[in-house]
Amino acid sequence: MAIMIKTSQEIEKMRISGVALRKVHNAIAPHVIAGASTMDLEEIAVAKIAELGGKAAFKGYHGYPAALCTSINEEVVHGIPSKKRVLRDGDILSIDCGVIIDGYYSDAAMTYAIGKAEPRIQKLLEVTQASLEAAIDQCKVGGRLFDIGATVQEICEAEGFGVVRDFVGHGIGRSMHEDPQVPNFGTRGKGLRLKAGMVLAIEPMINAGKPEVRVLPDGWTAVTVDGSFSAHFEQTVAITENGPLVLTR
Repeated sequence: MAIMIKTSQEIEKMRISGVALRKVHNAIAPHVIAGASTMDLEEIAVAKIAELGGKAAFKGYHGYPAALCTSINEEVVHGIPSKKRVLRDGDILSIDCGVIIDGYYSDAAMTYAIGKAEPRIQKLLEVTQASLEAAIDQCKVGGRLFDIGATVQEICEAEGFGVVRDFVGHGIGRSMHEDPQVPNFGTRGKGLRLKAGMVLAIEPMINAGKPEVRVLPDGWTAVTVDGSFSAHFEQTVAITENGPLVLTR
């Protein structure tokens, strides 16, 4: 496992990338409404990334065809934007996006309720987001990698939700995916020691039902096996001597 330790100058470049990515998410958010298609959101993202002088990190990555991943309801991750996918009241939508600025990557995801979500699904969104924030708090020098995932697992499973095993978070920097992998489950006190200069994309993917997923014939879209809704929240986080620094806040 070759973990790339970033200098303070590199972390600053990643912060610039992360701020740009947050601006992309902020540009999309007002348009996440019933009647919008996921391709409408893709077009907004592409225009904003260009305006900011960046590049879409996902487009072309292993052949992926878009700047956004737009995953609706039982879709966990990697849903492909389409004019045919129109949002409706009661849906939830996860939007995952990555940006490259000056050669440095950032990665962040949000899940939105369209209109009024059912109470159980609103709880899913709240708990998933809370688990991310608690996981970020574990990103301290001298901590253990698996404390991050154990935190997510404990919070989400206590509410009866399923923690996805097939997809995990990751290191990030001058590449989209770097070592180490960052699972959303694990045993406290295990895993490598966290060091200043590590940058991690932490991304709980949590199902309202069971944790199992499968990939559709398009080769990208992952869905829950039991058809339950799924939520996804993600931030890019630098580990520093002064504690965790969320670069995509």
